[in-house]
Amino acid sequence: MGEIMLLIFVFVIAGFLGVELISKVPSQLHTPLMSGTNAISGITIVGAMSATAVAVLAPSSTVGMVFGIIATVLAAINVVGGYLVTDRMLGMFRKKEDKKK
Repeated sequence: MGEIMLLIFVFVIAGFLGVELISKVPSQLHTPLMSGTNAISGITIVGAMSATAVAVLAPSSTVGMVFGIIATVLAAINVVGGYLVTDRMLGMFRKKEDKKK
């Protein structure tokens, strides 16, 4: 029970810290930081695929395999969605002549 409370505590503190850090970033830096974060988020796909591979190789680990597949899909959606949002944000800074092409 103590280990779960510690994990919940770390999760809550990380949430508060994340909100504080993001609120302090100037708007001019959001696009470059978001692009870098999306690239780093690709690592979560590799981790999810590794966890899925371990679960597939383990005998009678259906729950682990299902969670691994779900984690892989959600990580892929996160990365692709992040790149789409970044592209859209960068599109706001293009000249009108570039948008017509």
